[in-house]
This record gives sequence, C-alpha cells and structure tokens, in this order.
Amino acid sequence: SKKLSLMDNPAILFQGDSVTDSGRKSNHNESLGDGYVMMTAAWLSSLYPEYHMKFHNRGIGGNRIRDLRKRWKKDCLDLSPNLVSILIGINDVNWKATATESFQADYRSILELTQQSKCQIVLLEPFLVYPSGNFLELTEELNKKIEVVRKLAREFETKLIPLKDIFVKACIKRDSSFWSLDGAHPTLAGHALIAQSWIKGVIEDL
Repeated sequence: SKKLSLMDNPAILFQGDSVTDSGRKSNHNESLGDGYVMMTAAWLSSLYPEYHMKFHNRGIGGNRIRDLRKRWKKDCLDLSPNLVSILIGINDVNWKATATESFQADYRSILELTQQSKCQIVLLEPFLVYPSGNFLELTEELNKKIEVVRKLAREFETKLIPLKDIFVKACIKRDSSFWSLDGAHPTLAGHALIAQSWIKGVIEDL
C-alpha cells in the first residue's frame, strides 16, 4: 500500500461516524472534536508547520455508509480537499446489518466520485476492540465489511490503515478496556493509537 506525500497548503478532510465525530461542534466548521482527528491534526501541524495544513472533520455519529453517500457532495466534494480519510462501517455491522453488497456499492460510489476530483484517499478499517465476549457474534459481519474495505483499497489504490490488526496487537500489551470501554468507541489512548497509525502510515518521510 503506497504512502502519500504532503503538498503546500493542503486541505485534509476526515469523514466517518461517531469515532471520527468525537464530540465536534456541528455548528462550528472548524471544530475537530477531541479524538483521533484532533490528535492527528495537532501532531501533523507541529511536525510540518511549513505546509500550512488545514483540517476538516465531518464525522457524524450513527452514520452508516448510505448516510455518508447521501451527504458526500456537501460534506466532501464541495470542500475540495486534497486528501480525504474515511472511517465508516461499524454502524453497518450493529443492529440490523447493512447487506455486504449494498455496503460495497455505496462505498464504491463514494470512491468513484472522490477519485474524479483527483483527491488522495486514505481508508481506515472499521473495528471492534475485544479479546472475546460480547462482540463475538458480530465478528463474521464485521469481517465482511473489513474485507470490502480492503478490496476497495486495492481496487482504487488508496492507502489502507489496518485498524483491526492494530488493535489486536495493542490488546496484547494492555487489556481491551484500556483502548475502548465499550468495544466500539476508543478511549483517549485508543484515539491516540489511531492517530499514530494514521501518521505513520500516510506521511511519506515520517
């Protein structure tokens, strides 16, 4: 999976559900929330102040892939980002699961529109943080969604951040509750792990 390079004055957009949203103020366009988006923006700004980066967070809690597709023009294309990062899928696993075929079709539609704009793309796998227990029954459905994201990352030649394996390895060092109290929403340490993984995976010369 290829690394991406920064350019001068890049606009970087983070899209997704509640993990990306992470308490951002929806009535304040500059709000980044208090999770991995804010952490990533802070670290990148301090590491590369000469690039004058601008960051956007348009994550919305509860969103599924179909919600993202419906608002893609307003909340992505109209912002003209140079790079867009997408973390979506866990709500397509919970409750009444989205059919895998529909998930793939909506995700592909988003990527086709984004690719036409010449925007660089980063895909993050949906994930659950658990060694065993409450979420085991969701594993099969989650793995289907993860496989779709991996397939599309290959097809569209995007960067892929493999969050499933990243959190599995993290849970060897500390138990799952250190990274997420409910299995789906990261703790501060969990958000920091996503931010670190994003930066290490995406930036060319880090």
